[in-house]
Amino acid sequence: MELVIGTRKWSTWSLRPWLVIKRSGLPFTEIEVPLREDGVTSEAIRPHSPSGLVPVLKDGDLTVWDSLAISEYLAERVPSLWPSDPAGRARARAAAAEMHSGFSSLRGECPMDLTATPRAVELSEATHKDIRRIVAMWSDMLARHKGPFLAGDWSIADAFYTPVATRFRTYGVMLSDYGDAGAAGEYAERLLETPEFREWEAASR
Repeated sequence: MELVIGTRKWSTWSLRPWLVIKRSGLPFTEIEVPLREDGVTSEAIRPHSPSGLVPVLKDGDLTVWDSLAISEYLAERVPSLWPSDPAGRARARAAAAEMHSGFSSLRGECPMDLTATPRAVELSEATHKDIRRIVAMWSDMLARHKGPFLAGDWSIADAFYTPVATRFRTYGVMLSDYGDAGAAGEYAERLLETPEFREWEAASR
């Protein structure tokens, strides 16, 4: 399999399925396409992606685009990427889908930049609302499934929230200001300490 990704320090959508495929243990190669370079990006992506976007997974004659679709395809090969319990699996899928389609204010105001110097910034009320929702979700799932990850063991849902943890670190977001009693902040730190994320981050420097 071959995974086509965008520039590591910026591409949250690439980071998510990359973490999933690393966790799967399946062998793969990767191609990194430079983002934010006029003309270069589109020319580099065009041979790989029918959508004109990254990430893209190639498996033989099959091409899968979109980070969630790629993750689901990998989970069909390695079912342990989702919880085995149906209820836990449903909650984890719902959490991943909410990240996939939501939190647009947080994404817009706080883009991932793994090489940025951490700093506090003024955030809009819409972003405050996104963060409160994330803290509430994380806190509920961690308590319900007894951690250390959202559905107990690591799952695709955790891959989808790892870029969020980087945003909180970069933009000086204190989760205790948003209703966190401690578990959500510890979880964010835990995501950033996984060996897979640390490998990705080291390669982005």
